[in-house]
Amino acid sequence: MPARSIKPSVSFGLDRLATPIGIALLVTDAEGVLRALDWEDYEHRMRELLRLHYGAVDLGDHPAPASMRTALSAYFEGDLGQLSNVTWRVAGTPFQQKVWTALAEISAGTTMSYGALAAKIEMPRAIRAVGHANGSNPISVVLPCHRLIGADGSLVKYGGGLARKRWLLRHEGVEV
Repeated sequence: MPARSIKPSVSFGLDRLATPIGIALLVTDAEGVLRALDWEDYEHRMRELLRLHYGAVDLGDHPAPASMRTALSAYFEGDLGQLSNVTWRVAGTPFQQKVWTALAEISAGTTMSYGALAAKIEMPRAIRAVGHANGSNPISVVLPCHRLIGADGSLVKYGGGLARKRWLLRHEGVEV
């Protein structure tokens, strides 16, 4: 009987960063690229997203690159443009990749409805699919899923909780 091949686990580093809205969990690969950012009180959700995107994941304590920590800290201190200095990479379906890339193009201080994002990626009928992809985004803040709102301007869901979404939007100058 042939031996079954077992898919090896992926190894990522896990670091923590204090922010005004809680402890951020930073997951980076061996090249120092951000693979996930979530909140300490949502660690289970983050681990599940990592499993869905990468399979078995081994998370060992490892500091994120100083440049990443500096950029994220600067963002939380008010230098909103610093998020563009964070190098990221995500695994996902081609559709998810398309949605997440479009999310990265939403400027700080602006919001967009799910329908508008669906139209932007030239799939105007895929509003629910955009919502699902947005909810599967493993890189909070940097891929700014918090900037998506309901068609009526309501805040709707956010994986880190609506209080954080409200804070992030106000921090970026959006009236909520």
